[in-house]
Amino acid sequence: MATKKNNNTQVKDIAYYNRKFWKIFLYGTGGVILFFLFASWGLFGSMPSFEELENPESNLATEVISSDGETIGKFYNENRTAIKYSDLPKHLVDALVATEDERFYDHSGIDARGTLRAVTSLGTSGGASTISQQLAKLLFHGEGSRFLPFRMVQKVKEWIIATRLERQYTKQEIIAMYFNKADFVNNAVGIRSAAKVYFGKEPRDLKIEEGAVLVGMLKNPSLFNPIKEKRKELVFKRRNTVLGQMVKNGFLEEAAKESLSKKPLVLDYHPESHNEGIATYFREYLRDFMKTWAKDNPKKDGTEYDIYRDGLKIYTTIDSRMQLYAEEAVDAHLANLQKEFFKQAKTNKNAPFIKLSDAETEKLMDRARKASERWRQMSSQGKSESEILKSFSVKTDMTVFTWKGERDTIMTPNDSIRYYKHFLQTGVMAMEPRTGHVKAWVGGINYKHFQYDHVGQGARQVGSTFKPFVYAAAIEQQGYSPCDSIIDAPYTIPKGRHNVTETWTPRNSNGTYKGMVTLKYALAQSINTVSAKLIDKVGPDAVIDLVKKLGVKSNIPSQPSIALGAVEITVEDMVAAYSTFANQGVYIKPQVITRIEDKNGVILYETVPESHDVLNKDIAYAVIKLLEGVTESGSGGRLRTDGGGFGYEMMTGYPYVLRNPIAGKTGTTQNQSDGWFVGMVPNLATGVWVGNEDRSAHFKSITYGQGAVMALPIWGLFMKKCYADKELNVSKEPFERPANLSIKVDCWKPPVKDTTAVDQEEQNTDEFDF
Repeated sequence: MATKKNNNTQVKDIAYYNRKFWKIFLYGTGGVILFFLFASWGLFGSMPSFEELENPESNLATEVISSDGETIGKFYNENRTAIKYSDLPKHLVDALVATEDERFYDHSGIDARGTLRAVTSLGTSGGASTISQQLAKLLFHGEGSRFLPFRMVQKVKEWIIATRLERQYTKQEIIAMYFNKADFVNNAVGIRSAAKVYFGKEPRDLKIEEGAVLVGMLKNPSLFNPIKEKRKELVFKRRNTVLGQMVKNGFLEEAAKESLSKKPLVLDYHPESHNEGIATYFREYLRDFMKTWAKDNPKKDGTEYDIYRDGLKIYTTIDSRMQLYAEEAVDAHLANLQKEFFKQAKTNKNAPFIKLSDAETEKLMDRARKASERWRQMSSQGKSESEILKSFSVKTDMTVFTWKGERDTIMTPNDSIRYYKHFLQTGVMAMEPRTGHVKAWVGGINYKHFQYDHVGQGARQVGSTFKPFVYAAAIEQQGYSPCDSIIDAPYTIPKGRHNVTETWTPRNSNGTYKGMVTLKYALAQSINTVSAKLIDKVGPDAVIDLVKKLGVKSNIPSQPSIALGAVEITVEDMVAAYSTFANQGVYIKPQVITRIEDKNGVILYETVPESHDVLNKDIAYAVIKLLEGVTESGSGGRLRTDGGGFGYEMMTGYPYVLRNPIAGKTGTTQNQSDGWFVGMVPNLATGVWVGNEDRSAHFKSITYGQGAVMALPIWGLFMKKCYADKELNVSKEPFERPANLSIKVDCWKPPVKDTTAVDQEEQNTDEFDF
């Protein structure tokens, strides 16, 4: 009986557990299904809608693209620029699949085999996230939680989103989206930025071993950061692991892998930030332009474009090669000339200021302190003015700019202000006279440390570079020609004439007078008395009216002294004004943008050129011939020589030897505070200004402080580089002569003497005082 009872009990127990198993199984399966359903319905947190899957939220950098097709800068929250699958090299795609998702082409978002392996090994044999799952995480919820229940929910959401992505997109589109979204650290988000930052090239140009480095970073970008010296060996091994995976999955031959694995890790690191790269000042100018443009050109839904997220493409007129040459010319010349400035400053107790009283110096320093970032930060922290002022006298660690690179040092903030005010600054702009296209824009010597733009922002006194406008007005109104004669002799404009409040008798800086001279000779030698006579004949208002037609926006006083350059004008306006002469009297407003496109290539904006007639062709050409005289026998003559001249020992040298026709004018203002040169050939006009931030900081004498020494060499070096690059097609031809020219421009010339080492010192503007 006992045995039978035990048998019956045993039978009941098997049936009981059998039912229990199926009950648990069904409840469990149902629970899992409900769990997935609840997750897909968004009960555990929002899930992306169909529209969001169709158009995932973008955070694309806006690209600034040069006229020659180079990306010269970006505006971004994430430095990310999307590219198409067709722009990815096959080896890069193969490396990704082999390393991150071997069965990518066989599953529909979830790798069942990989998931089972990960579960059974409790993750010790690696994770099971597919490329689609990783993309889901990147697009919609970021890094997973460390709290296990939350992490399980997020994992389920990843699975659901991954399968939806697989239904929505092709495998190729998923790979492209993943590469575009991946973060490679060091301000490189997306494969295009990563290729640019780490190797200085487009993704399509990556070598196999370079692509393997970037794919290897995806596992842990911070850990496998190739620019960290301590991790170079780790990155090297990780790269070779990727190459090994490519062999394992049939994407690479073993022999090729062996060869590539031996190659050293070679980077071409190009960090991309708003303060680095070329055209930094121009990009900041463009950023301000885009703020206004976005307000004036809203989207169809009425919202504004966001240049940091919407992935716009701004096509500019800047030529990346000319921009680089202009920056190189600035660096080469000013780094050298700065040595002389520091040398002279050593004997000046109030350096870099000259002839400035203690009270005036303190006023200037106080203004600089209150404009500093230190003052702004301490003020926002509620510090009193006395506390802030006291901090400027306390020595502190800081990194300062030098022409040999940044240097860590210890000095007081007051000393750092004085140190930075020693530096010669510059503004350089090059433009095509016939199109108005700006080809180069250099607003200063280093945007990180000196953020004031001396091209578009900073108006400075222009000195003798203003004189051609006076000559142009005289030719137009009085019928003069470059070959007409005029007497260079002491000249006085009496009190009361042309708004003069005191009798004005301008002087030639060297105190000598030439007697009878031609207008061409007078401009070439920048003779002040002749300019005074001409403005007396036409009147200041006539000159001002002409200058306004030439696009100059500055407020110009109706005084005869403007003939000598007592006028503040920006480099941008000076180049545009001079370009009018080269463009046969037609003013073209400078253009920096040709068009703006959205991320899909739809044109949102196209620039319409603005132009108007100012002078007839004959007068414009006559001014060009006057300006050619400056480079033939005046202060610009050093462009044609290979040695000698004032300030030669601290110059970049005289490596120009330019023989082609050049129209140009130097300019030097009172006390040598500003040096100018504006030079033109038929298809390129370039203006250069050099000076210190403060007018009271300057060279002691005209030997180094004149425009021919401070500014002209930058023009010469820039043009030499442009001429060496034959693809730029910068003209060496004569300016176009109008048919049936009615103005005499071919003047008699005395026999030519050997002037190889002779150079004219230009007139300065000490005679502003009256």
